[in-house]
Amino acid sequence: MKQPQIKPGRLKLKSRMILILGVMALVQTGFIGLFALHYLERSLDEQIGQRALDVAKTIAAMPQIVDAVKRRDIEYLQPVSLSLAITTRARFVVIGDKSGIRLAHPKPEKLGHSMADDDGDTGYQALIQGQGYIAKAVGSLGWSMRGKAPVVMSDGTIVGLVSVGYGLDRVSEIINRYRVTLLLVILCSFILSAVIAVWFANHFKKAIFGLEPEQIARLFDEQRATLESVREGIIAINSNSEITTVNQTAIETLGLPKESNLIGRKVDEVLPDSSMLEVLQNGEPQYDREVWRGDFCIIANRLPLKQGDKITGAVSSFRRKDELDMVSQKLTRIQQYADTLRSQSHEYSNKLHTIAGLIEIGATDEALNLIGQESASHQELIHLLMRAVPDPILAGCLLGKYNRARELGLKLIIDPESEMKQLPDYLPREQLVTILGNLIDNALEATLRQQGSEGEIQLSMTDLGNDLIFEIEDQGEGLSEQQQLQIFEKGYSSKNSEGHGYGLHLVQSLLHKLNGSISIESTLAGGSRFTVYIPKNKN
Repeated sequence: MKQPQIKPGRLKLKSRMILILGVMALVQTGFIGLFALHYLERSLDEQIGQRALDVAKTIAAMPQIVDAVKRRDIEYLQPVSLSLAITTRARFVVIGDKSGIRLAHPKPEKLGHSMADDDGDTGYQALIQGQGYIAKAVGSLGWSMRGKAPVVMSDGTIVGLVSVGYGLDRVSEIINRYRVTLLLVILCSFILSAVIAVWFANHFKKAIFGLEPEQIARLFDEQRATLESVREGIIAINSNSEITTVNQTAIETLGLPKESNLIGRKVDEVLPDSSMLEVLQNGEPQYDREVWRGDFCIIANRLPLKQGDKITGAVSSFRRKDELDMVSQKLTRIQQYADTLRSQSHEYSNKLHTIAGLIEIGATDEALNLIGQESASHQELIHLLMRAVPDPILAGCLLGKYNRARELGLKLIIDPESEMKQLPDYLPREQLVTILGNLIDNALEATLRQQGSEGEIQLSMTDLGNDLIFEIEDQGEGLSEQQQLQIFEKGYSSKNSEGHGYGLHLVQSLLHKLNGSISIESTLAGGSRFTVYIPKNKN
């Protein structure tokens, strides 16, 4: 089958997967990297700020510094601040009095000026509230993290403050180094994503037979249209016995609501007696199986779905047998009518020849007697059927079998006490005729083989009680216990000729559908008696 074409200029699956996975890798690594850099920058700032505050508190607590700040001894504080900056590796150590005027600064020209000249911070929190704090600001010495602590005398009087700053150049260097690392990680992630995308795309395309997504979508639409156009019902299940495919014909054939959503449901929930589970387990296909669904029969074919040697599911196609049955039933009726007419024609032809011969030889009394006997016999049968079997289809079947028996030289004796007036409406007459017709035909053949043209077949019927009961007794050679067990198997026959072994199997199948039963017993004369029970109520 020619594969559906995709539009020119559209990227293929492999290219799209590489692009998508690559963009995802870029976005993910970029987002994570930016977050990591931001978190690292804040963490470094906090660490440097805390260090600056700790150094500021240490310097502010030194007795010499406290005494010098109280005396505003710039000559002592200036060189000490420079020395302390070198010792603590700080960018600067600035000392101010209680008014925020610089007493020590790396730039001598800044001495005597307010500390707010650089960043506007007067040190209010340290000078007034007596609390150390951290601040990030740009001053005359550039960006720095500053820790400021009050200089407090032993009696708690605040006489000044110490500001220690660490430059952020180191932080920038670390952040830049990590940025380079991040770019390398992003590049490696993109390359890795591209490699994975190529491998996954190749593996995925192999699993979907090299098709592109658009081709799969087109095939899916075509498959759906094909399924809906088929007049047979189709159901497919996966390895978990869940329904994956079902067309509208299947829903209508099974008598389910038209809006039923069967996808994803267990097949045994929808069809409790389905054999699809059996196919799923053993992998053996089933062809032309008859399945009764309510009041109608469907013909089902079931096949396993395999991927290699593994069974991945099963598919069933089925159709109602109604149309075939209707044709078959019409043909059966026509055949029965033809047999009846042929039998009657043959029989009456012989009778007419006999009557004509009697008239020619002048034996008119014998001719009239023969005509009377023939008329009385038929009239007696017709009166019996009209009284006991008002249903015309069943009566016609029995009349035809009566004539067939006479043609074979046999007698079909219907018990005059028989009565079959309460045939339920639900009982299909064609199925009842099929059941009785096959049993009577078998009885005629068995009797003819054993007794020749002198045999008799007994038929009795009753509709008393909850069941319809039919008894057919032949004068055949009888059936052994083993034959009684096998006689209803499809294809089994006591006759050697081909084309036999299906009638009794059909009888049992129809009785099973009607919730009826059949029994076999041997008669004292050596023949067999078949008794059929069909319940009057459907349930």
